[in-house]
Amino acid sequence: MQYRNIVRIIGMLVMILSFTMLPPALISLIYGDGGGVAFISSFLLCVTAGFFAWYPNRNEKGDLRAREGFLIVVLFWSVLASFSAVPLMLTEQPYLSVTDAFFESFSGLTTTGATILTQIDGLPHAVLWYRQQLQWLGGMGIIVLAVAVLPMLGVGGMQLYRAETPGPVKDSKMTPRIADTAKHLWYIYLSLTIACALSYWAAGMTPFDAISHSFSTIAIGGFSTHDASMGYFDSPLINVICVVFLIIAGINFALHFTAWNSRSIRTYFYDPEFKAFVSIQFALTLVCFFSLIAYGVTDNFEQAFDQALFQAVSISTTAGFATTDFSAWPAMLPILLIFSSFIGGCAGSTGGGMKVMRVILLYFQGIRELSRLIHPKAIITIKLGRKALPDKVVDAIWGFFSAYAAIFIICMVLLMASGIDDITAFTAVAACLNNLGPGLGEVAANFASINDFSKWVLIIAMLFGRLEIFTLLVLFLPSFWRD
Repeated sequence: MQYRNIVRIIGMLVMILSFTMLPPALISLIYGDGGGVAFISSFLLCVTAGFFAWYPNRNEKGDLRAREGFLIVVLFWSVLASFSAVPLMLTEQPYLSVTDAFFESFSGLTTTGATILTQIDGLPHAVLWYRQQLQWLGGMGIIVLAVAVLPMLGVGGMQLYRAETPGPVKDSKMTPRIADTAKHLWYIYLSLTIACALSYWAAGMTPFDAISHSFSTIAIGGFSTHDASMGYFDSPLINVICVVFLIIAGINFALHFTAWNSRSIRTYFYDPEFKAFVSIQFALTLVCFFSLIAYGVTDNFEQAFDQALFQAVSISTTAGFATTDFSAWPAMLPILLIFSSFIGGCAGSTGGGMKVMRVILLYFQGIRELSRLIHPKAIITIKLGRKALPDKVVDAIWGFFSAYAAIFIICMVLLMASGIDDITAFTAVAACLNNLGPGLGEVAANFASINDFSKWVLIIAMLFGRLEIFTLLVLFLPSFWRD
């Protein structure tokens, strides 16, 4: 294991991270409502720590193996999220404990969107900006991780696309070099962010709110600059804009690249995951709409459709924005929406959950097993589009699902052991493991009231969900550490 090379790389990443603490300091100067000193101090601390990790090992360069790759990916999220908590620990408003600061920073960088903060409207603009910026940076990290890094390590959903998607995607990464891949992804990600911010601004948001919410929308994060989330603006137009960009961000970014490269939107309609993703959004919206009408929750059809569309897309894509308290809806709907977050977005998107592609293959495998009961000797293959998938891909999906379920059960039992009721424990773990944000019960509005032990369990759940389970789980194997 090339430990010194790994320390060199992490040191460089921490130094780069430190510069992201300067924009909030500038925001504090512009608005003059405090917070600047905490971010300047954090910048100096982080850049110094990163320098002392990098400098002694600056000449330690070499080709990294898969094992080093796994460790770097895990350290990327855990170390950077830990350093990201420093400004939150140093700020006077809000005053946060170490646990709460770590929870908020991990939730931001993993784009979970679960918060321990209350009275968000009264926070300094620097803190508000920083939370939104964390999600935006985490969203870009997710895209590069899912599309460029994990396929090289043999983890993630992108290798499935080699069977069907045309163009550069079929070679696991979109361009021959990972740097080129990351550059193209940045172009797409930044362009979508700018388009989203301009749309919000044109719809009536202030420039600060428009940029802040574009960060968390494209990252499918869910943080807002207001306690009422998107409900603060009380605008059906803003809700529609949010829905459109959440769906775009929930689609595989490699598919966006292929469509842009080929100058044709037909690429989307050839993709089975895209068609399944859109169908899920449509079905959930219809169920929510007719249920709201049937139970008389809203005053008219327009309001029912607005709330049904927004909450269905927001929860199922794992964004977690809100225009209303969906936990107060008829009992079936909140539970249905929480379960929809287990599906999440497409592979290679900023969405959380197990990903649509995996759920599709689990469904196909279930159908195949039923067919084998009727025709035991038949050779039945699972196809993605027109291409047959090897059994090892399906086996990997089953392994992922088993690990996902096991992690969920362990985390839920730990929360219940700490004294949390069953509904709160179930939805809190679902919200964090699926990188969703809001839950039900005690965590419907925020996570401030739960105990510190549970918060650390949920931090680990956020990491497991963001790192596609296996990337983190492999570190617990003794054989991983043997040379």
